Amino acid sequence: MATYKAPLREMRFVLHEMLGVDALAEMPGYEEATPDLIDAILEEGAKLCENELQPLNYSGDQEGCTYENGVVRTPEGFKEAYKTFAESGWCGIACDPKYGGQGLPKVINFVFEEMICSANMSFGMYPGLSMGAYNAIEHHASDALKDEYLPKLVDGSWSGTMCLTEPHCGTDLGLIRTKAVPGDDGSYKISGTKIFISAGEHDLTENIVHLVLAKLPDAPEGVRGISLFLVPKFLPKQENGETLAGPRNGVMCGSIEHKMGIKASSTCVINFDDAKGWLVGQPHKGMAHMFTMMNAARLGVGMQGLGIAEVAYQNAVEYAKERVQGRALKGVEAPDKPADPIIVHPDVRRMLLRARSLTEGARALAYWTGLEIDKMLKHPDEAVRAEAADWIELTTPIIKAFFTDHGFEAANLAVQVYGGHGYISEHGIEQFVRDARITQLYEGTNGIQGLDLIGRKLPAHMGRFLRRFFHPVQQFIEANAADPEMAEFVTPLMKSFAKLQQTTLWLAEAGMKDQNDAAAAASEYLRAFGFVAVGYMWARMAKIAQEKLKAGANGEDDFYTAKLATARFYMKRVLPETAGLFATMTGGAGPLMELEEAAF
Repeated sequence: MATYKAPLREMRFVLHEMLGVDALAEMPGYEEATPDLIDAILEEGAKLCENELQPLNYSGDQEGCTYENGVVRTPEGFKEAYKTFAESGWCGIACDPKYGGQGLPKVINFVFEEMICSANMSFGMYPGLSMGAYNAIEHHASDALKDEYLPKLVDGSWSGTMCLTEPHCGTDLGLIRTKAVPGDDGSYKISGTKIFISAGEHDLTENIVHLVLAKLPDAPEGVRGISLFLVPKFLPKQENGETLAGPRNGVMCGSIEHKMGIKASSTCVINFDDAKGWLVGQPHKGMAHMFTMMNAARLGVGMQGLGIAEVAYQNAVEYAKERVQGRALKGVEAPDKPADPIIVHPDVRRMLLRARSLTEGARALAYWTGLEIDKMLKHPDEAVRAEAADWIELTTPIIKAFFTDHGFEAANLAVQVYGGHGYISEHGIEQFVRDARITQLYEGTNGIQGLDLIGRKLPAHMGRFLRRFFHPVQQFIEANAADPEMAEFVTPLMKSFAKLQQTTLWLAEAGMKDQNDAAAAASEYLRAFGFVAVGYMWARMAKIAQEKLKAGANGEDDFYTAKLATARFYMKRVLPETAGLFATMTGGAGPLMELEEAAF
């Protein structure tokens, strides 16, 4: 059966040694976020994920959610685990103390999200959607709605969803048909059907708060006519000064989907029948408001990919050390056994090191982005806040798509390491593949993320977003190019980075002549960008590891030596893949578009 152990040493390396999150305590509102407190929180989070959530992952997948007469029940043990989760304060660790949250840095929540997704991705969907709803309400709702709903989301007694997709439209939300009719009391009557609503109905919380995209009677056509509404499953009521779930609203779950994976997470059809709701933000500005939730969700989905990659790698390593098959090509390595452990074989090591190098590099990139979110929210310097916001805009599609592609690949590599034993359900490895697959689809397919990167992020503000990445990479290369000990890491990065810059220029020019040329290169460009970004992370980590080893490593020679070995693998065996991607991109759209539709 699959197991999970939170990689706390790896996490601390990125947080403290690479990113210097100790400086968070100098920002207003984060004074208590000392290194000791951060480590203590992560240790407690690890215990929860390892002891409470991970043991329910396999059984939750086997049992799944059940639906009967509009009621959805989660698998055995989920209610108790959620109660422990909520009562321990995990729902609100990064939320505003004004609403009952702990006010801790967002980057800490990023780390905790990774743990949850490794331990039990299905479970993580429920609090994850709630925090997305919290963000949208906090940023755009009236003070009255904030005061009424946010404390309930923070303490976990109520949960949240985002209701976008309809049976006839997914990405093209301008086609939605859900209607909102103004009432006499300032509320609205919401009618329509939404599909693929994660955590849309369940038995974990007392109430569910739906954030719904709908159109007012006077709405303009397309996305410019969409508004955002808060629609609770139960209408709130006041008793003894406390907000409680009151009478049933016109919200009903019509069915749940039978899915490939994340079976313990309910994916629902939700019907709104004159349901009472309240406008969030401005009329016809719903898409802009919902993007607050969607962008956070896209980063969260990226963390799901990272979490799956980590747990898949951990289990593949353990199996490779235990499973004996054949002998090492250079001679017997385990003479006391009938065969050698398969970890002696180069191809097995190739798979393990690929998963490891991409996972550790992606973790560094993710936590860096989490830290930038904190800077955007709390840094006293307006210029720093603006630069951080640019960084988040740029990296969101990369984290969502690159990380989830890697999560799916790492899960498949784990199955390959297990061989036939990975294909059967007994070991729990094939579940990782099934669970990971949805991450490449929801919150905007990975192809959409590529289009977002080249179509919106690259040209924005005359390339300003790009400079937030290009400038520090160039500075690092220039600062370390003359160091012979860093040559094996800097040279491959320098070559791939130069090619990324050249291809970016080509894309800009090609897109002006034929938009199909840019669109045809979008997925490959995002992937290449991801490889280069992770390469930059590895060059930085290698430099830190070298410095630590020179200083004595404080008894952790093996840890830092392994860092350098993994960095070498990435630079020699993974980063060179960008060359093929760059060549593919500049082939243009012709090979894709010249075949007549009838010939397919």
